[in-house]
Amino acid sequence: MAEPRIYLVGGAVRDRLLNRQPRERDWVVVGGSARHMKDAGYLPVGKDFPVFLHPQTREEYALARTERKTAPGYHGFDFHTAPEVTLEQDLQRRDLTINAMAMDDEGNLIDPWGGQQDLEAGLLRHVSTAFGEDPVRILRTARFAARLAPLQFRVAPETLTLMREMVEAGEVDALVADRVWQETQRALDESQPAVFFQVLAGCGALDRLYPELAGDALGPALACLEQAVRLDAGTPERFAALMQALPDPVAAIDAMAQRLPVPRAFRELAELAGRLCPRCHEAGQMDAEHLLAWLEQADALRRPERLAGLLTVCHADYRARHNHTGTHRPWPPAERLEQALAAATRVDTAAIAHRAGKGPEIAEAIRAARRAAIALAIGEQ
Repeated sequence: MAEPRIYLVGGAVRDRLLNRQPRERDWVVVGGSARHMKDAGYLPVGKDFPVFLHPQTREEYALARTERKTAPGYHGFDFHTAPEVTLEQDLQRRDLTINAMAMDDEGNLIDPWGGQQDLEAGLLRHVSTAFGEDPVRILRTARFAARLAPLQFRVAPETLTLMREMVEAGEVDALVADRVWQETQRALDESQPAVFFQVLAGCGALDRLYPELAGDALGPALACLEQAVRLDAGTPERFAALMQALPDPVAAIDAMAQRLPVPRAFRELAELAGRLCPRCHEAGQMDAEHLLAWLEQADALRRPERLAGLLTVCHADYRARHNHTGTHRPWPPAERLEQALAAATRVDTAAIAHRAGKGPEIAEAIRAARRAAIALAIGEQ
């Protein structure tokens, strides 16, 4: 029996051709079997999926396989692996042509479906009609559009048409919430995350998956998200910015969290921004009492580390509402609130507690001292 042949596949090949550092490397094994992989020391992943981890690198090695649709959704597949399954057959089941290329150990490119040509043309095009059997591919295509938008990539018209047909057939309704959120969070971390939602709107999936963002709400939401990206915001801050521009962000976040497993940190920051951003813009006119009240509502005195993220979201919201372009400059409301927090946290609460007595008297004395410290810091008469 011939020795199995191993090929680098998928994103690693794509990124090499784009002169990008691959995020990870995946391999396909042609002519092998589960017994061969286990005997060679590879560790199986799961019971029914033909993927193994390399004993040293922990990179994924998958047996060449074909698949057959058996039920709605992305779980509804039967996989077939056998030594006679060819590399071309394995690549044919992949989503996009740019992800359906392989490379041998000598660096030779195997590209039976035109991936290199589509890379050069900046096209995200499906490999075959099998694309339509897996609704996750709608999300993945939108995410790749967001990642490669700086290189002027676009979804091929025929692929967008197929995505629309999938939505109309109800395929996206079979998506599980965990996978929808996983792809959403990954998309938010891409270089141009707004493109992810634009592509989903273009194929009709946005209305099904994120109804809070549909219609007239999408434009302002994406404008705020784009400003957050320009401010180098982290992923939780980007999500909060996306929700902040909606008519009722707190209600929208609650509705989305009922359907999707939005992490607690994302949800809390977004809800906090929804309640406090409108008043944050007025910080320049706030006196010491109102600055302290805002910081208390933000829980910034107990958790000062959360203020930076909250102010980033508020700044993004301000820039979006005023249609700011270009690089960001220091934002006076943020500087004033940071100044107020620094003054309040310098108050020696232990010493006050020792002098003030018990219970409410301590809390009142500490608050009065913080208010006085803020007033001194901002030059309040």
